[in-house]
Amino acid sequence: MPIEKKTFQQIVGEMLRMLSEASEEFVYSKNVVRYILSGKVLDIISVEGFVNGLKKTFVKDLDYRFSENYIEWIYGGSRPDDGTKFNVTYKPERAEITDTSPGSVVRTILEAVGREIEYLNLLIERAYYSGFIDTASGEALDLVVAILGIRRKPPQPASGYVTFGRRSEPETIQVNGEIIFYDGSIEYTLRNRFVKEVSKVKGLANGIAAEFRSEVDYIISENRIRWLPTGKRPDQGTTFTVDYIAYREIPIPKGTRVSTYSAKPEEVITYTTVEDSILKPTAEENWEADVPIVCTIPGPRGNVLAGSITVLPQPLVGIEYVINKVDITGGVDAESDRELRDRAKRALEIAGKATLPSLETTIKSVEGVSSVLVKETVDNVPGIIKVIVDGGDPEKIIEAIERTRAAGIKVEFSRPKPVYIDVDITLVLEKKASEAEVSRKVEEQIRSYLSSLKIGEDVLFYKAAALALEVEGVRDIAELVIEAHRVAEGVVRSEKENIVVSDEEKVLARNIRISYRRME
Repeated sequence: MPIEKKTFQQIVGEMLRMLSEASEEFVYSKNVVRYILSGKVLDIISVEGFVNGLKKTFVKDLDYRFSENYIEWIYGGSRPDDGTKFNVTYKPERAEITDTSPGSVVRTILEAVGREIEYLNLLIERAYYSGFIDTASGEALDLVVAILGIRRKPPQPASGYVTFGRRSEPETIQVNGEIIFYDGSIEYTLRNRFVKEVSKVKGLANGIAAEFRSEVDYIISENRIRWLPTGKRPDQGTTFTVDYIAYREIPIPKGTRVSTYSAKPEEVITYTTVEDSILKPTAEENWEADVPIVCTIPGPRGNVLAGSITVLPQPLVGIEYVINKVDITGGVDAESDRELRDRAKRALEIAGKATLPSLETTIKSVEGVSSVLVKETVDNVPGIIKVIVDGGDPEKIIEAIERTRAAGIKVEFSRPKPVYIDVDITLVLEKKASEAEVSRKVEEQIRSYLSSLKIGEDVLFYKAAALALEVEGVRDIAELVIEAHRVAEGVVRSEKENIVVSDEEKVLARNIRISYRRME
């Protein structure tokens, strides 16, 4: 049952009454009319007892009278039940402490003690409610759900890819006389990975020193020499030498730091690469490397839009630029109290095996899973359940399903079908509003909303409009068009209606195009 918490005023009031009042308890007998009080009494404050099993405060001069030092029950008035206790509260004729007015020494001491008692009551109340799953929070909730073997999901850092690159060719090195043993194989790999040009290949052919010809005796494919079947080849068991020019490798070591740009250091977000890489030539005649990164701090703060990461705090030799060509996502806060409560309440359902809630709970516990939909098959075929999961390691998800499902139950696991969303919005700006700043904030608001949608959640037209209007400097919206693109399907265009998403689809933000009009 809930505990009773008294206010500061109630606590101080009761202590004051204890100083200025006294009480005595008697057992009522129907054969006794008078009850003598000890000491000298100025006045009776209250007489309380039970009548017909209910608590009652008796009325002076109606139920009882006070005379000298005793109370006497009046004939015809209410009396306590026979054999029950009643309590008499009264003012004694002489109190040891008489000054309890505000500001007095006694009153000040009592108020100080009362404040401490109030705080102690608050701690007791918190301790009491911390033992229940519906009212516990924070660390207390962690301890409660630990009984079920459940742990709160920690915050996850954002991750993605950044591109390191340079627009000009790297420095070249001259390699003379690289020796290769010919064992009859068709293809041989040179030590340097990026070969620009082979100038000379020499060796023994039929016991005579010879220089082999490109495109006649051999061809060069990347950093490999391939001997042609119709051309001349070195003698078996001899060596041949290769003179060539190669590009110097530009490494990107694991642990390299990259970051966003901001004039305020506290707003800079830093990431680190999680594997070694090197620059490679691209079809656009640049040299680039797409390297996986992870944010140095967990949580959604690391989620940034494409083009936000442009800074290399510690320059790398040979690197001219760095940029994230796609959004960096996946950063989430630690599991909230509400989410943890829901998971804990349904944890015991897992023992039931293959119920829809048990499967959903189990899959949600897999690290990295952000959204889950569990349903029976469309045709309601017995024994078949379908799960659509966004995020998480597929192998771990399948392992969790196999661990939970009952024998004879088939669970079909799939990823949500993507629905790519394009937003075209024309804003009416206030006269002094910065187009660049408004554009950045509006795009960030809309992308964050679209990214937060779970499997099967519709795109709400009014929500996108409301988020844009929240940005400072936006006076109105002249036009808003939302388009939904599905693979191998047509485009759904909306100028006022919601974009409906099926329970097997998930929204992915794509292009956010923003144009402006100025107030006249």
